[in-house]
Formats: sequence, structure tokens, C-alpha cells
Amino acid sequence: MAEGPFFRAQTPLHPDHLWIWEKAVYVDENRRTWLPITIETEGSLQVLLRQEDVPLGDPVCPSQLGPSLLPVMWQLYPGRRYRASDSSFWRIVYHIKASVGFSGDPSGGCG
Repeated sequence: MAEGPFFRAQTPLHPDHLWIWEKAVYVDENRRTWLPITIETEGSLQVLLRQEDVPLGDPVCPSQLGPSLLPVMWQLYPGRRYRASDSSFWRIVYHIKASVGFSGDPSGGCG
């Protein structure tokens, strides 16, 4: 019998630095990749950064990325916050590493 998808979440260490590598992919000092999900709400911007292993292509110069709401680099600061390359501060609200996987038949045993 195949099992359906499962979800695991871990709390990884906050990266000291995050640099833009290519569009929608950041890399930390340990070469872990982070994928941003941007949420705009009434006058505020939230970013969910999900640590997920993705194959890296060639790095892209920030000038080749075009306009973005997100900075090209974040540096961890005291007080659960990051300072961005534009000198803005971003507060860390919640930080997890999530992985979704399948055991057995990836179709969940259907079909």
C-alpha cells in the first residue's frame, strides 16, 4: 500500500547572509538555496523565504535582473532582523525549512 504525501518542517539556523543568485533564488554562506515568496498587503510587504535545494545555474549580475521589490543581499543583524543591501531592515517573523516528499507511488496510489 502506498502512502500519500507527507510534510516535514524544521527550524534551520538563520543564514548570516543571503545573496541573489538568479531570479527568485538566493544563496547563503553555506550554498543553501532559498526561494522567496512575496506577499503584498495593504501598505506592507512580507517575504516567505523557503530553504529548498535547487540546482544552481550561473550567477546573474543584479543589473541583469530588472526591477524587484526584494534586495540583492540580506545580512543578519541582532534582534531577529536582516539588513538589506538598500539599508532597510526586515524583521524575522517565522523561519522554517519545509520539505514535501512522497513515499511509495508518487500518484498516491490512485489510478
